[in-house]
Amino acid sequence: MLSMMINFANLLLAALTVGAMFGAWLVFNPAGLRSNAYITLQQRGIKTLNRPMPAIGGATALLTVASAVLARDHMRQALLIVAVVCFLAAGLITRFLNQPINAIVMTWNTDSPPANWTEMRDRWWRWHVLRLIAGLGGLSLLIAATLSREWQR
Repeated sequence: MLSMMINFANLLLAALTVGAMFGAWLVFNPAGLRSNAYITLQQRGIKTLNRPMPAIGGATALLTVASAVLARDHMRQALLIVAVVCFLAAGLITRFLNQPINAIVMTWNTDSPPANWTEMRDRWWRWHVLRLIAGLGGLSLLIAATLSREWQR
């Protein structure tokens, strides 16, 4: 029963985490945005997501570790371990590559963006796409590990 509860919470939190990444990929795509629209949108997203997402992402990684520890077969355990690596990669990209840029963007004025705003925007976007790929990989592996029980029947 404990294992089922952990697996359920793990799938739910992973879906929320990667769903937020995917939503950001759809909404925060900077293509065609003027500086004032980009800065407004980005600052709003940072204010909204900066607090809950690290906690949800961290809980996802911890629950995936717990699921791997409780896994009874090697295939499921291997899938979960690689999923943890993907979730940790997404978290590290966020913490050390996206969030420092976020802190800079929060200081910008929409009426007078810095001269290098497009360089910072493009750098943030590249790291975001990479973390989305890592997150999607982790979620896919988590789903595969969950379904692996059915495949073995």
